[in-house]
Amino acid sequence: MILVTGSAGFIGSAIACMLNRSGHTDLLLCDVLRKNDKWNNIPGVRFREFIHRDALFSYLESSPDAKKIDTVIHMGACSDTTEPDVDYLNANNVNFSKQLCRWALAQGARFIYASSAAVYGSGELGFSDADSLTPNLRPLNAYGFSKWLFDMWVLEQGLADRVTGLRFFNVFGPNEYHKGHMASVVYRAFPLARDKGLVRLFESHRPDYKHGEQERDFIYIDEALDALRFILKTPSVSGIYNIGTGIPHTFNDLATALLEGLGKPVNIEYFPMPEDIRNRYQYHTRADMDKLNNAGYPKIQDRFAQNVKDYVQKYLQPGFLYYSQV
Repeated sequence: MILVTGSAGFIGSAIACMLNRSGHTDLLLCDVLRKNDKWNNIPGVRFREFIHRDALFSYLESSPDAKKIDTVIHMGACSDTTEPDVDYLNANNVNFSKQLCRWALAQGARFIYASSAAVYGSGELGFSDADSLTPNLRPLNAYGFSKWLFDMWVLEQGLADRVTGLRFFNVFGPNEYHKGHMASVVYRAFPLARDKGLVRLFESHRPDYKHGEQERDFIYIDEALDALRFILKTPSVSGIYNIGTGIPHTFNDLATALLEGLGKPVNIEYFPMPEDIRNRYQYHTRADMDKLNNAGYPKIQDRFAQNVKDYVQKYLQPGFLYYSQV
């Protein structure tokens, strides 16, 4: 039995779909729904029970089914990179994760959790997932700090050979519609691109980057799921790994692929970046994938432009918001 936390969120719900497609239907799903449309990510997923996050540890202590859990995939966390409440982030992203990790290890279950490329901060130290680099990283925001804290706890407790952390880079794809300002640029830029044939991007405020030439390691949800599928099939893979492509692309590349996916000419407009994020903005990310590749995962081929077009043409343009629909 597999427990998936954050199972109504973007990546968590896609993982539940992937597990179903791989023949796993004996799932326990855990999340907080509140007044949020993300519940729409769950219909179509086959599972045994849905558990509210606040009731999870009570369930794990009292339910006979909890003893059947052999894998915990922990995607549940506050993923808002602009969240200013550090105490809230510490409670949700660090302490909750520690408690769940301890339970899983005591249970003898495999523990896989979501970390983030936000731990790398400005990237001045590079983007290697080597354990020796982690203590020296300096995240740029409180969210990245919370993810770094849990990574550090894993390393300091000597758990890198017993748990697996996934440092997701810029994931995009279906099931992200509920994320608001945290949704991918592809998703947020789509309505204006569709209606006006225009994509608006941040200006660069550094002389070494032209407007729109800021770079990200964008990874499509299918690529992220493929990496997780490999990890699930390879129990010997433990430790903290980057989940990216290793191939950065510019926002201009993204805008071009989006507009071409709509059959429209390239039309990009640049506007000033808000001052409150200029000092916390990453101008370049690129996952160092050597560690996962050396563990046996093949190098990802560059399909970025096609992935953007597929997202636009298979999901966004026809109005399919949910991963389970296609």
